[in-house]
Amino acid sequence: MNVPQHIAIIMDGNGRWAKAKGMPRNYGHAQGSKNVERICEDAYKMGVKYLTVYAFSTENWSRPAGEVNALMKLLRNYMKTCLKTAEKNRMKVRVIGDITGLDDDIRNRILELEEASKNNDGLNFQIAINYGSRDEILRAVRKLAEDVKEGKLVPEEITEQCFESYLDTHDIPDPDLLIRTSGELRLSNYLLWQLAYTEFYFTDVPWPDFTKEELIKAIEHYNNRDRRYGGVKEE
Repeated sequence: MNVPQHIAIIMDGNGRWAKAKGMPRNYGHAQGSKNVERICEDAYKMGVKYLTVYAFSTENWSRPAGEVNALMKLLRNYMKTCLKTAEKNRMKVRVIGDITGLDDDIRNRILELEEASKNNDGLNFQIAINYGSRDEILRAVRKLAEDVKEGKLVPEEITEQCFESYLDTHDIPDPDLLIRTSGELRLSNYLLWQLAYTEFYFTDVPWPDFTKEELIKAIEHYNNRDRRYGGVKEE
């Protein structure tokens, strides 16, 4: 089986999964968080080198205050857990998104996690926090424009490669496969630049129920695509 080098995941359905079980939405988010660790380990053992997950979007701030506060608490706890997991599994962790919009303690934990794991040689694990692709592109354009203004760059030097160096995902290969759980068929402002040639896989399975077996199904679907021409392989 040809395993994608880089898989991106939109981890959707935590709240609906919890509601179906008669539990509060926050219970679903907590179980979804636990599943991240399992899938990271499964993906790496299968040969995946990069895994990028959508943890908290710029649009998530519009959710009810109680849910946002619960998500921030969960994020604080996850940063501690991830630090231990990164050390155990040699994961190199990087957060993408505008972390300046987060509380100081969360931002400090992110920086601590990135610093502690920067030399690890296992799975390259990217967590999108306070991330929105349009926001990412706008921030990149502002930085690029400032460099042009200061004479560090001339417009003729602006290529795709040059622009990519200003994105949060600089030095990370574009995803080969995008997985979205829980049945939604949209990108939700996720990695719009980076997904230009990515294969998409949508499943009705909610994120807390997404297992190694479901990951294998997604990779098998990826293997049935013709990457050269973007079509389904002929029998």
